[in-house]
Amino acid sequence: MVLLDASTAILIGTLTALGALWWITRSGPNSSGYGFGNDTSLSFLFEDGRLVDASEDAEALLEAANEPADWSGVTNLFRKRFALPQGRLRFPKADGVEFYRARDGGDTGLLEVSKTGRRVRLDLGHTDQSGGASGHKLHIIKQELETLRSANKAAPFPVWQAEIDGTVIWHNPAYAELFENVFRQEPAPDRPLFRLPERQLETGKSRRVPVTPPNTRKTVWYDVQRAQTENGDFYSAVDANAIVHAEAAQRNFVQTLAKTFAHLTIGLAIFDDNRQLVLFNPAVIDLTGLGADFLSSRPNLLSFFDELRNRRLMPEPKNYNSWRQQIADLVAAAADGRYSETWTLDSGRTYRVNGRPHPDGAIAFLIEDISAEVSLTRQFRAELELSQSVLDHLDSSVAVFSSNGVLAMSNAAYRQLWDVDPDLSFADVTIIDCMRDWKARSKASPVWGDLRDFVVDYSERTNWSAEVETIDGKTLFLDATPLVSGTTMVRFRISDAENEAIEPELIKLAPTLET
Repeated sequence: MVLLDASTAILIGTLTALGALWWITRSGPNSSGYGFGNDTSLSFLFEDGRLVDASEDAEALLEAANEPADWSGVTNLFRKRFALPQGRLRFPKADGVEFYRARDGGDTGLLEVSKTGRRVRLDLGHTDQSGGASGHKLHIIKQELETLRSANKAAPFPVWQAEIDGTVIWHNPAYAELFENVFRQEPAPDRPLFRLPERQLETGKSRRVPVTPPNTRKTVWYDVQRAQTENGDFYSAVDANAIVHAEAAQRNFVQTLAKTFAHLTIGLAIFDDNRQLVLFNPAVIDLTGLGADFLSSRPNLLSFFDELRNRRLMPEPKNYNSWRQQIADLVAAAADGRYSETWTLDSGRTYRVNGRPHPDGAIAFLIEDISAEVSLTRQFRAELELSQSVLDHLDSSVAVFSSNGVLAMSNAAYRQLWDVDPDLSFADVTIIDCMRDWKARSKASPVWGDLRDFVVDYSERTNWSAEVETIDGKTLFLDATPLVSGTTMVRFRISDAENEAIEPELIKLAPTLET
């Protein structure tokens, strides 16, 4: 009974092994019935979308093609050879078997895609019983060769391979075309098109090399780069004429700007995006007293203003600890074009400093000496205050109008007589506005219309007088006197003989009143 059980176990084990071998044979590369050879097969097995197994040749081919070990990498091996829907192989969703033939009618390649449950299998074979792996490898090599030839032919810039002594052993059509255009002959191996200043260029860095055709003074420029490979040194050249001409134009433009800035009386200092001084004109030296050596050393913006503060050429900060924050605020305002300040110095000079943004994050500061302008303004203001004071001490009511009929000045007697204060108005007070006040406190009279026409008349005029009666029965004597530049002085008097002696003084004040 024991021996019978052992024989039965051996028989069962043998049958199990034969059954497993039969299943492996059925599920192997031969399952399509097209004679896929096991020795030269290309087979890939996916489970739940992941590559879980591949034949030896399949793994070698995937590695040689430098494709990732996933569905995308595997299908890229067959994308160019086989007529796939929309140029790509989609992952099957339903169980079944699909076959794809090669694009070329003479090619006997056949791709089988089968899905069973969670597993998807790709097998490559030939209908003529020839080896699938070696044939597909050869096909990939041919495709890669054709791609390289097409890229080499289509490259718009020269590419060549040279030995250490500079002898050209290979070149592309662009190199030959350029050689023929320059030397009017076919390329010669011992006569390189580009004579490099060094036999070996540093890999990855370009060198600008001139090429001068014989019997001509015209020079063309190329950026030459060297690449080291296992098959030798390869060189490429890119046309740099546009860059060379642009750089020359830029240098000429900068020189022109420098010459122009040199004649400006306004100091100009430009800081780049790193806040370093990159450009300044002589006026900066004249206005600030900073030495050319200091400015030529390209100080940063903080050092520049620190030096100005040390020389007492800018207002002293109230709190030196917050000095850096003040400079940071100044830079931020200048970057937005909002910085504009007037610096009153201890020496009595006055500077106007403006900050303006420039392209690429640069900032320009304009320094202008406005001491003369400020002094002149103060002088004018003092004269105007004096004129106003003289007018306010007159008993006659005086109003001065500009050539376009805007009230320029009036005295205290005028404001008291008509009970108005033009200084309180936000807008310009015109002759029309004044006429409303005059009419409201006087009886109807055509004099006001005549006075309005006289004030805005641009023709040559002479002194004009009239009388009006106020609503309380008083008689006002009105005198209109033309002044310089079309201005008009209007004077109201209660008595005809009143203040006759001061009329010459008013005429003397006319230029000041106009100012």
